[in-house]
Amino acid sequence: GGRVTDDLDRRCLLAILRQYMNNSVLDDSYRFSPSGKYYSPAEGPLEDVREYIKGLPMSEAPEVFGMHDNANMAFQINEAKILLERVLSMQPRVGGSEGGKTPDEVVLELAQNIFENLPSTLNVEDAGERTFATNEEGMMTSMAVVLSQETARFVRLQLRMHSSLIELQKAIKGLVVMSGELETMYNSLLNNQVPQVWESVGYPCLKPLASWLVDYHARIAFFRTWMEEAELKCYWVPGFFFPQGFLTGVLQTFARKYAIPIDTLNFGFDVLVETDGDKILEGPEDGVYVNGLYVDGGRWNAAGHHLDESEPGVMQSTMPIVQMLPMQKPLEDLFRPLRQDEYQTPLYKTSLRAGILSTTGQSTNFVLCVLLPLRPGTTPDFWVQQGVSLLCMLDT
Repeated sequence: GGRVTDDLDRRCLLAILRQYMNNSVLDDSYRFSPSGKYYSPAEGPLEDVREYIKGLPMSEAPEVFGMHDNANMAFQINEAKILLERVLSMQPRVGGSEGGKTPDEVVLELAQNIFENLPSTLNVEDAGERTFATNEEGMMTSMAVVLSQETARFVRLQLRMHSSLIELQKAIKGLVVMSGELETMYNSLLNNQVPQVWESVGYPCLKPLASWLVDYHARIAFFRTWMEEAELKCYWVPGFFFPQGFLTGVLQTFARKYAIPIDTLNFGFDVLVETDGDKILEGPEDGVYVNGLYVDGGRWNAAGHHLDESEPGVMQSTMPIVQMLPMQKPLEDLFRPLRQDEYQTPLYKTSLRAGILSTTGQSTNFVLCVLLPLRPGTTPDFWVQQGVSLLCMLDT
């Protein structure tokens, strides 16, 4: 109970049921998996059925659930991460060995280094003349509103990081009391984890501290460039606190330009050849180019221009630049069955794929579904069971 909370959960459930509950099951030659090991035994003596069951593997392979063989590796990596985190949390906080640094010295040096390399706070007054310009009615463009909202969120995070790093350094030196919040931050820095005091006002991210800081600097640089240039040729979607707001801004821009009701608009998608946003010389006339996405559980076949199965041992792969083009969807399309040559690929902020259930009925970690062409000879159910999705960022 409680596992099916949205349309994507229901889609997954139905895809699994269709594999095991269909007319073909009555055919003795029907197999539940590609290897042919799993099937419904033909009618016969009870002893034959028992022998078949005894011959099944002791541990189920991913193919039973329609998954890629990489699923086993992903499971083992996650189990190892959990084990290492627990071992790390039990590590005693003792002084350093002879000639080594004490934990206080390590954290103090790290805090000083992070503080000294913090980028300057984003300031709307540093923006270009056209960035926050208003029209005759005194209104900013939809994209300018999105930029201002994102800037406010980053300023809040920047101020929290600045103040907490100062307080932590004072606490380590004995100038102020080491509060519970500062002690938690101390332990996080020592374990290469993002402090909770930053996460509480930050964006969803599963990266360790070192990678988180690199990503944080890249986000600040992205928004600083946007503020200076007013419009970008290609937008780095993973850099947003709230990508859903950015996509709504794109729809509003299109709706105002062509005087179309925004509730009749949806996105169309076109995958380009390029993967580097810096190589885009000119933005599209309508819609936006977005980059920085990854395919989880599969890969993009550039030669065939379709989704394909993962290479052995490769969990995630880079997705080329995607054009998101608003288009008006006719009312009759709402009642047509889904096309069998396209896969509604869910886009998530992190690989956790879970979040708080919002008032829209969707997880806060979910952004939207991107329609991608399938490899010939496959159906959407195949890719649903493979667990293929798009991610805004990796965990490393």
